[in-house]
Amino acid sequence: MNAIPTVILNDGAWFPELGLGTYNLRGEEGIDAIVAAIEDGYRLIDTAVNYENEREVGEAVRRSGVDRDKLLVTSKIPGRHHGRQQAIDSIKGSLDVMGLDRIDLQLIHWPNPSVGRYVDTWRGMIEAREQGLVRSIGVSNFTEGHLTELIEETGVVPAVNQVELHPYFPQEALRAFHRTHGIRTESWSPLARRSELLTEQIIHELAHIHDVTPTQVVLRWHTQLGSTPIPKSADPDRQRENADVFGFTLTDDEVAAVSALERGRLWDGDPLTHEEM
Repeated sequence: MNAIPTVILNDGAWFPELGLGTYNLRGEEGIDAIVAAIEDGYRLIDTAVNYENEREVGEAVRRSGVDRDKLLVTSKIPGRHHGRQQAIDSIKGSLDVMGLDRIDLQLIHWPNPSVGRYVDTWRGMIEAREQGLVRSIGVSNFTEGHLTELIEETGVVPAVNQVELHPYFPQEALRAFHRTHGIRTESWSPLARRSELLTEQIIHELAHIHDVTPTQVVLRWHTQLGSTPIPKSADPDRQRENADVFGFTLTDDEVAAVSALERGRLWDGDPLTHEEM
């Protein structure tokens, strides 16, 4: 497996092009799964207060034996902790639970628009960064309008926006906004919540062309869009498969063909051909 490459965020911090989602990875089995991923080369570990597994993530970081500075731990402030001081307190609570001295990437889990305190929450996160509690700050599930308000009100651009993104929902307009403002896109549910994605004909054709699995095709599509997918798996073999996507490259037409799965839209470009087919 090739090493997972990194990019540089708009605040100068490094960020892997693929990470590990940890939703529902709990208890000793969860710790073992996260440790296995770290030992196999994962460096971005994604958790959240709402996942109720920050303790497991912190313990896995310690048990892995990997230099702390080579790991990037993400957590997220839940909607019930919105507000300037509440955000700071939430971050301190996460640090206590994880037993870590910093969070590498802190996100607002969602804008919680009915409450309307995400700008105040963002101000609290800016303060937390100034205090050294977190290294980078970003958001999750924010729209272009939410992002614009944060930037206009505080002058601080999020480093990352973690959103639902997959071939059925490629988020082209939002990704374009991210590129314009230097925001890194991160994909949750990168393989879609509809299991039929991996049975799509175009995905299987590309898997055959590149001698990889359908899952690897989809995850490589993400990375070539400039987004960091965070697939979740507790199985070490599947973890290795998920991360082993940097040894092949999809053509522009192939990327476009996968993107054309959006809302059942049919690919209308030139036929995809390969001498081995």
